[in-house]
Amino acid sequence: MLSWDEFDREESPTPVVKPKLESQAQPEVSVAPTPPPVTARQGTYQSSVDAADESNNANALQQAIVDLRELDIESGLEELEGTANRVAVDDKRMINCRADLNQLVPFKYDWAWQKYLDGCANHWMPQEINMNADIALWKNPNGLTDDERLIVKRNLGFFSTADSLVANNLVLAIYRLVTNPECRQYILRQAFEEAIHTHAYQYCIESLAMDEGEIFNMYHEVPSVAKKASWGLKFTQALSDPTFKTGSLEADQELLKNLIAFYCCLEGIFFYCGFTQILSMGRRNKMTGTSEQFQYILRDESMHLNFGIDMINQIKLENPQLWNDNMKEQATQMILQATQLEIEYARDTMPRGVLGMNAAMMEEYLQFIANRRLVQIGLPEQFKGVSNPFPWMSEIMDLRKEKNFFETRVIEYQTGGALSWE
Repeated sequence: MLSWDEFDREESPTPVVKPKLESQAQPEVSVAPTPPPVTARQGTYQSSVDAADESNNANALQQAIVDLRELDIESGLEELEGTANRVAVDDKRMINCRADLNQLVPFKYDWAWQKYLDGCANHWMPQEINMNADIALWKNPNGLTDDERLIVKRNLGFFSTADSLVANNLVLAIYRLVTNPECRQYILRQAFEEAIHTHAYQYCIESLAMDEGEIFNMYHEVPSVAKKASWGLKFTQALSDPTFKTGSLEADQELLKNLIAFYCCLEGIFFYCGFTQILSMGRRNKMTGTSEQFQYILRDESMHLNFGIDMINQIKLENPQLWNDNMKEQATQMILQATQLEIEYARDTMPRGVLGMNAAMMEEYLQFIANRRLVQIGLPEQFKGVSNPFPWMSEIMDLRKEKNFFETRVIEYQTGGALSWE
């Protein structure tokens, strides 16, 4: 096959080479080969390619300019009525708001923004916590009883999945349907905190060299764990459908049920047996690193719970038609069901007395917690005469600016710029 060089040389006159006589022979001299000259044909070809590229670039730029001239700036905003005007505070609503949700200020719900700021100040990472004592204790065959080991494994198995379920619900369902920007800002922070929590459980599991397949699959394989995960997931199914929209009585109540399920039940009830068990170990100077991780997580979850309850009550206030007798009955049943599932989990994880507690004490504690959740959203208590058998749990959540049990770090885990040492 001919190259362009060969094609050009073929058209050039062939030089006549005269043979040299032996007496005329010269010593050989190495001469670098001279590159073939660029012929007129080659230059014409290269110029045409450059011209074509220039033309294409000019055409593309011209097309971009034409497209921008024809751009309809209202087409992307047509779903939001009133976006041409500045947003007033009174225009803002928790759901079904038609004001521009991309405008963060002016704030309508100062409590939501404050919770966002508090969450940022309370930032922490799992690797900051020393796990060496836990590793030594876990490796020691006599370090923990079988019942204590069961508690650690069950709780890491449940929580490692539970916080992922909460995060998925926030990202795939709640964020899209809540139409207040300051609340959305906090939801973004909460989603990140749920990721930190999942990271913390994984860090504990990895540090203790546990069987990851066993721990991470408990929500499939252990009935008391699987029931809780399955119960929560059913409230996400409808809302995670991208075609789901609020605006009707039924759809708005579906969203409200989801918020009650995830804030009042999952984070407000399902987490409390496990938190109490692990923190009780920490109080006995066992699994202190894991307990410290759970302590920080409990603080975050307490803030999530309070935010969720405020959001639920605000939706009820702005949409009183949603909070009818049928909805009240459904909400009561949801909290009662969640309480019963957590009692079953307590019986499974504590078949005998352990860590100064037993399943009967945990049952009363969960009923006490359930009463609080009911009252917080305006419903009557369902368990009369119950009290808190673990008052130290309230003390843990109420502590401010004091050292934790193990004197390892400040309990109000704020970043350096926000931390107060007073």
